[in-house]
Amino acid sequence: MPKKDFSVKYEGDMWIVMAEGNKRPSSKHATQKEAWDLAKERAAKGKSTAIKYGKDGSVKDQKSYA
Repeated sequence: MPKKDFSVKYEGDMWIVMAEGNKRPSSKHATQKEAWDLAKERAAKGKSTAIKYGKDGSVKDQKSYA
């Protein structure tokens, strides 16, 4: 099974965790911290990368577990 990276993005009024290649968010959160914690946890389990984006769409942080 290929590794999936996880990204955290702001959509609408929620922070979403999106797995690479998926069309729908894996989860939705009220805060960026909640979403970022989950993305890092899932990336660590999958030995992949978590990428955090700001509200403006720029990359704010990246954590690799490969």
